[in-house]
Amino acid sequence: MSAPTRHPQADPRFRERALQRRRRPWLRVLWTFVAVAVVAGLAWVVLFSPVLAVRSVEVTGVSGADRAAVTDLVRVPSGTPLARVDVEAVEQRVRTRSTVAEVSVERGWPSTLRVRTVSRAPALVLRNPQGQLEVVDATGISYETVRTPPPGVPLVRAASSKGTTKEALEAALSMVQVLPPDLGRQVSAIEVSTANLVSFTLGGTEVVWGGADDAPRKLAILRALLPTKPEVIDVSAPDTPVTRGGPSPSASPSR
Repeated sequence: MSAPTRHPQADPRFRERALQRRRRPWLRVLWTFVAVAVVAGLAWVVLFSPVLAVRSVEVTGVSGADRAAVTDLVRVPSGTPLARVDVEAVEQRVRTRSTVAEVSVERGWPSTLRVRTVSRAPALVLRNPQGQLEVVDATGISYETVRTPPPGVPLVRAASSKGTTKEALEAALSMVQVLPPDLGRQVSAIEVSTANLVSFTLGGTEVVWGGADDAPRKLAILRALLPTKPEVIDVSAPDTPVTRGGPSPSASPSR
């Protein structure tokens, strides 16, 4: 006699598999809900909660009054979520400080806003036609007015308002930056009239430098002509340098 046929649904293993299939959609919904809740919670912690909020502002690269001024320009209230700080806007505000050459702002998790700055360095001091002393950096930007020139910084006099333009300052800088220390120590009475006319006294010789072009070549010609001890050396047009006065006749150095 054959064994009775067993209905599939009576098999416990079949019932368990069927139950699992019915549970899967609900499990997917549950895990989706959990994932959304976790993401929402993390977003709230990062963007809205005080857990990752600004508690301190760290300013580096400047000191004294400059550091205090930069800190004031940050303008990020304590307690602002760090992730919501507009770092580009902070950088733009700090750049309005004339003594700051470069700035970068970074988030220092969990609660610090880091402001890194680079100060402008003085390359020369310009006495403008009004008698004020303007500090100028190596790019020709006037960024500060002082009462006395910083030690070791060349003093340049602007003969007129045309000598205060950025192009005129770049012409003066071309001379200041190219002169080696042995000649630089002998320089006095630097005057900038226009972007094409810078002059100075080197020892007992008046030097007409001209504009910012061909600075290394002008220096080489100047060195070659100095031993003739003229009263005036004009290297403003280096193709046709000129000397006047002194014991030697006008001459052009061999090239």
